[in-house]
Amino acid sequence: MNLLRTKSVEQSIQDTEEPAHRLRRALSALDLTVFGVGVIIGTGIFVLTGQVAKDKAGPAVALSFILAAVVCGLAALCYAEFASTVPVAGSAYTFSYATLGEFPAWIIGWDLILEMALGAAVVSVGWSGYFAALLDDIGVTLPDSIAAPPGEGGTVNVPAIVLVLLVTGLLVLGVKISSRVNAVVVAIKVAVVLLVIFAGLFFITGANYDPFIPPSEPTPAVEGLKAPLIQVIFGSAPVSFGWPGIFAAVAIVFFAYIGFDVVATAAEEARRPQRDLPIGLIGSLVITAVLYAAVATVVAGMQNYKELSDEAPLADAFKAVGHPVFSTFISVGAVIGLTTVVLILLLGQSRIFFAMGRDGLVPRWLSAVHPRFGTPYRSTIIMGVIVAVLAGFIPLAELAELVNIGTLFAFLVVSIGVMILRETRPDLPRAFRTPWVPVIPILSVLACLFVMINLPVETWLRFLAWMAVGIVIYAAYGYRNSRLGREGPVAYKS
Repeated sequence: MNLLRTKSVEQSIQDTEEPAHRLRRALSALDLTVFGVGVIIGTGIFVLTGQVAKDKAGPAVALSFILAAVVCGLAALCYAEFASTVPVAGSAYTFSYATLGEFPAWIIGWDLILEMALGAAVVSVGWSGYFAALLDDIGVTLPDSIAAPPGEGGTVNVPAIVLVLLVTGLLVLGVKISSRVNAVVVAIKVAVVLLVIFAGLFFITGANYDPFIPPSEPTPAVEGLKAPLIQVIFGSAPVSFGWPGIFAAVAIVFFAYIGFDVVATAAEEARRPQRDLPIGLIGSLVITAVLYAAVATVVAGMQNYKELSDEAPLADAFKAVGHPVFSTFISVGAVIGLTTVVLILLLGQSRIFFAMGRDGLVPRWLSAVHPRFGTPYRSTIIMGVIVAVLAGFIPLAELAELVNIGTLFAFLVVSIGVMILRETRPDLPRAFRTPWVPVIPILSVLACLFVMINLPVETWLRFLAWMAVGIVIYAAYGYRNSRLGREGPVAYKS
């Protein structure tokens, strides 16, 4: 049994030209950057700012956002080299197949399915809450039974289901149509963020920044499976505020940057992938990191960090200073903005399934491309239905941190893969080269591990359980039906 058989980079690229599995190249560097900005600006900026400032970092929450961006930035440099060298759908899954082997590629693909499907479902539920609140403001009240999340008073979350199904239909119609819709929505979302920054400047009170880094204070120890893994390993007591609180907050605000790697999944739909993918990956991350840090700083200056709202800190900060009109604009922007997050996560998810189907690790019919729209419509529809069911019927509050650990694991594997491919295939043309290899990839691995061990033990156990299910499926189906296994390595030479 050869679990580490690798698929050559040349064959991965050659597979993209098969007529039955060829995606339409329609995306520019600007499209990819907008996709990245669209998926990053979402729950993190509209919700997490208040929670983290209040409980972990105080006014210094902006530093937590910056540190989380550094972790993502290290991984982005590694992603950019891989995406420009292997411009094939599948992102970290495809990169792993070319460097680590088939079984590690399956594991990372299975991990990405968890990250993007669960992430899209979680964001859909968040969107549903904002949508119901806006309807309530205009006098239309949805009963909790059809609008609240299951487990929190609801039976079925109808708005979340409708959103996911509408977005799925849009993705089937074509990636360029999706990108145009996304561009309009992202423009609105960025305008709202800029409104918060520039309007909020007039309501900043200097006293709210004093102290900028509140002194550390112990918090009640979290026991059992809910304790962070770092506490279990090193016996460290949990602390809020101070530098320990800032670092602890990084593991939470990391969710704010979830999804920038989706840009790499659209590699086969980029017009000039070797040039455009690095621009999209790094550009979107830089733009959003600056916006996040600015928003966090302004909001912390508008209202004392102890009084910030957990649910809608941006909107409620303007209410607190007597300007509810701004608050309404922000709520509308949140509803519109979260729509693009769902769209792009579903786009990335369907491309992962598409790539795995083309390789035979899941049924090949999942990689069929629509003859008119040029999209992987079967995988898009199936994943859309699955996400709709998750968003509508499953309590997700306890599962949200699985998105973080899944993403960090993907970052870690890609960082290792860059070092391996530099050694095994130094001859490959690289339009973008990660600087200071192996220093940058090693720092990326260490940074990802640090954030991962700050997650609860129960999150690790759930993640390992998901991986175990994936191993069973690979053993029962993927290994036996692998195209590489059936056709042999000769068929995969250039």
